[in-house]
Amino acid sequence: MAATARHYDTILAPVITEKATILSEQNKVVFRVADSATKDEIAAAVEALFQVTVTKVNTLNVKGKTKRFRGRVGHRSDVKKAIVTLAEGQSIDITTGL
Repeated sequence: MAATARHYDTILAPVITEKATILSEQNKVVFRVADSATKDEIAAAVEALFQVTVTKVNTLNVKGKTKRFRGRVGHRSDVKKAIVTLAEGQSIDITTGL
């Protein structure tokens, strides 16, 4: 399947955290995705962009925290994340980029 502009708009960025690194040992990769993206769209985008087989997609909406900066109240953006489970024996090297 060839990658289209829609696939690039669905997957925004990989999440590189300690928890995401631990999940990578279980054939799971974490991505920031568009707020409107569905699980089927996310699976299709990952398969098209990285040429892997996706077995499962879990999504979560992270609400932005309220933070203070120099006495003023601010609000971080809400983020949607996707935890993508890959087929056995497959992996994605997210450090190389697209």
